[in-house]
Amino acid sequence: MTINILFAALEARWPQYERPLTAALNAAGVTDFNLSTDIAPQEVDYIVLAPNGPVQDFSPYTRCKAVLNLWAGVEDVVSNPTLTQPLARMVDHGLTQGMVEWVTGHVLRHHLGMDTHIHGQDGVWRKVNPPLAQDRPVTILGLGALGTACAEALVALGFDVTGWSRSAKDVPGVRCLNGESGLRQALGTAQILVLLLPKTPETENLLNAQKLALMPEGAFIVNPGRGPLIDDQALLEALDSGHIAHATLDVFRVEPLPPEHPYWAHPSVTVTPHVASETREDTASEVIAENIRRSEAGEPLLHLVDRDLGY
Repeated sequence: MTINILFAALEARWPQYERPLTAALNAAGVTDFNLSTDIAPQEVDYIVLAPNGPVQDFSPYTRCKAVLNLWAGVEDVVSNPTLTQPLARMVDHGLTQGMVEWVTGHVLRHHLGMDTHIHGQDGVWRKVNPPLAQDRPVTILGLGALGTACAEALVALGFDVTGWSRSAKDVPGVRCLNGESGLRQALGTAQILVLLLPKTPETENLLNAQKLALMPEGAFIVNPGRGPLIDDQALLEALDSGHIAHATLDVFRVEPLPPEHPYWAHPSVTVTPHVASETREDTASEVIAENIRRSEAGEPLLHLVDRDLGY
């Protein structure tokens, strides 16, 4: 029986995904399939979904066995009341590697004081003598697939890494903490803080004025996770006072970030346009194809979302 797979993303994405998805499905041994952007809802077996795409009401998809998200973030779909099908989020090695490279680059930038020389080309001989990585405490909030991979990369470079997560984790070489007291401890040593938590009701505004005050004077913040993790006004005030030296932000409550937003003009903020890690078509297609293969074989899906936790 032919497997009907609906590709439900923005129109511009279809030419990028049609060939790699077809190749990945064939490579996974899924050969009798119809992959299309136009399939009658009652005939759809799987939805390959971008949350900003055309499918917002899942109730007509009565035959659908699973919704396979193209994004790592699922906050825009997990609370949809019409979604009754299993939902899998995107975890793929291409996306993970991209995040590791972005986070490592910006942590090293702040650790080494690169801005002093990048922005100081005025004939003044400025020396910056950073500590060795082993003497630079870095904290990562969020030890999911992305946070763990970034923590492992920073440990490999010699950094003193603390990780915090809502549930207990064990990552070799990383001081793993959880709970409210663990969060306070993790922030208290964070000379560089990396945010890689999902957006949930519990994590929104997690980094507020009280939490920012726990961080060491002159600390740096790197946020490639979710914009709402940060109380924007509290961060701006911490930057203005100098308590936080600099914030590199890749994600925001409203995207694109409006031109009038104070982050754009603030001398201690670097804005990047949600590019920390893009989904790569080839590797993402492999993950989608493997989950369809597993489902058809009666095996459990990879990366299933826990509706109660929201990720």
